[in-house]
Amino acid sequence: MGKFLALILIVSALAAGGAMYYLQVYGFYDEVELQPGRDVVLVPLGGGEAQPIAYSGFEAIDADSSPIRYRACFQTKVTPDELAQVFTLSGKTEPRNAPDWFTCFDAAAIGGKLAEGTAKSFLSVKNISYGVDRIVAVTGDGRGYVWHELNDCGQKAYDGTVVGEECPPRPGAGEAPEAGQAEE
Repeated sequence: MGKFLALILIVSALAAGGAMYYLQVYGFYDEVELQPGRDVVLVPLGGGEAQPIAYSGFEAIDADSSPIRYRACFQTKVTPDELAQVFTLSGKTEPRNAPDWFTCFDAAAIGGKLAEGTAKSFLSVKNISYGVDRIVAVTGDGRGYVWHELNDCGQKAYDGTVVGEECPPRPGAGEAPEAGQAEE
């Protein structure tokens, strides 16, 4: 009888582990529908509303379970140097990993290109969700990548540090979200 109970526990643990793995890697992600003119936008140097850039071959995934799960890939004929003359550069040079099955987005390779200077990262949308910015990186060979990254306010809000007056009020605390902020 003890062997039977041990077998049931082992099978249950394997099933639970398999289910957790599937849900983390595959289950929560959905393909993002193409929104021409809104998928790849960059903030101009002087600030203001983000402007679209020319792109093709756009594909993206996202998950409702976290505001930082968004990943996208695209092609563009505009060079990083041309973009840097018009749009705001970002200091974010370490993209977040994507699931292995989303093969167009290799965070290590993108980070390497940013580190060696063959790619540049740009601010796309500030506070797309509270404390989260959308970042776009473009390489010299015309490949583009998009991901979400915690900004300073997001870092503070999620690590428990006092946010302070320099951050916008959090939605749901009696305040409406600012322009460019999505409600969660």
